[in-house]
Amino acid sequence: MKRRALAGSLALLAAVTATATGCTTAGDGEAPAAPSASSPGGAPGARTAPARTLVVTDFGADTVTFVDPGRRGAAADLGSVEVGTAPYGIAVGEDGTAWVATAEGVAAVDTRTRERTALIPHRTATGPVTTGEYRGGGMGIALSPDGRSLYVGVNVPGGDGTLEVVDTARREVTRTVPVGRRPFDVDVSRDGRQVYVTGHDSFDVTVVDTGDWSTRRVEVAPYGTEGGLGSWLKPHYAAVRPSDGALLLPFEGERLAVLDPRGGRVRIEAMTADTHQHGVAVGADGTLYVVGTGPIDPAEDEGPSLTVRAPGGDEHVIALDGPHESVAVSSDGRTAYVSGGFTRDGHWNGLSVVDVESGTVTRLPVGVRPLGVAVLGAPVAG
Repeated sequence: MKRRALAGSLALLAAVTATATGCTTAGDGEAPAAPSASSPGGAPGARTAPARTLVVTDFGADTVTFVDPGRRGAAADLGSVEVGTAPYGIAVGEDGTAWVATAEGVAAVDTRTRERTALIPHRTATGPVTTGEYRGGGMGIALSPDGRSLYVGVNVPGGDGTLEVVDTARREVTRTVPVGRRPFDVDVSRDGRQVYVTGHDSFDVTVVDTGDWSTRRVEVAPYGTEGGLGSWLKPHYAAVRPSDGALLLPFEGERLAVLDPRGGRVRIEAMTADTHQHGVAVGADGTLYVVGTGPIDPAEDEGPSLTVRAPGGDEHVIALDGPHESVAVSSDGRTAYVSGGFTRDGHWNGLSVVDVESGTVTRLPVGVRPLGVAVLGAPVAG
């Protein structure tokens, strides 16, 4: 298979020093989900959405869509709000503001009133506003722990990307920092002192110091970099492990790169799903949830899936129907919400709601190529 030919042999669990250069219908039965509680009040004709409401970015439209995962069929779609061209990543603050990375800039959405309250233009020159997999503009996005700063990875077609720093009170870009190519994901350390930008096309993570804004590039390429821009074997998304702050980056359902951002060392652990992997999320207990989009080689690789990896490394692989992209998890860790958007061809307009314990999967037809997904922690006005 192509990825094994590229990699040759690799001693899993061996430590390597990274360079630092200063970068379906499967399970259509009912799955247990949050109850769909409704209550009267508010404006005439208004309703209150359930406490566990989702919001997804519609990469195939200019909107975000609100979702009640406790309902089934079309009733799960609670309506959409226009945000900007080709929305990608999403981060939700404690005040209920959803920050959405789009091709035009960062949109702020009041999730209680379901209104866009701002569109903050990118400071980075990204060329014409377009759509599709390689469009310029915002991709990964994350909030600082205190909610005062927003970090957005901005793709510059044909070149290196930037990290834009947004003051959430002033609602403007205050700084840009050079990072790697196509910044799929942005993560923040628990103390807010570092930002981690995953550069898909540059096989790296850029570690950004939020004190002096210095950067350090760490190569993360457990299969090597052969194939360059045409390679499938690149980093996509990452998650910060709660126990020690390590950055976790899955590859191909075979290898988990564990990056120590302090020393720039990468350790490789074995995985079992044997499928091309994209989105990740981590629970408070350290459980890792990883989206498998499907095979590189259909003759040899496994199909789409969700890997549930316990902190000790044991894995439970749940089959999904069709490609998926991102995952968010309920606060109790019992339910995973997996978006069907996918950055490449083969997406579908919906979410898979996965009961983690039983493996039951329920598909909800919502959104237009939904990509990013977030769980709202408070009721949303209808």
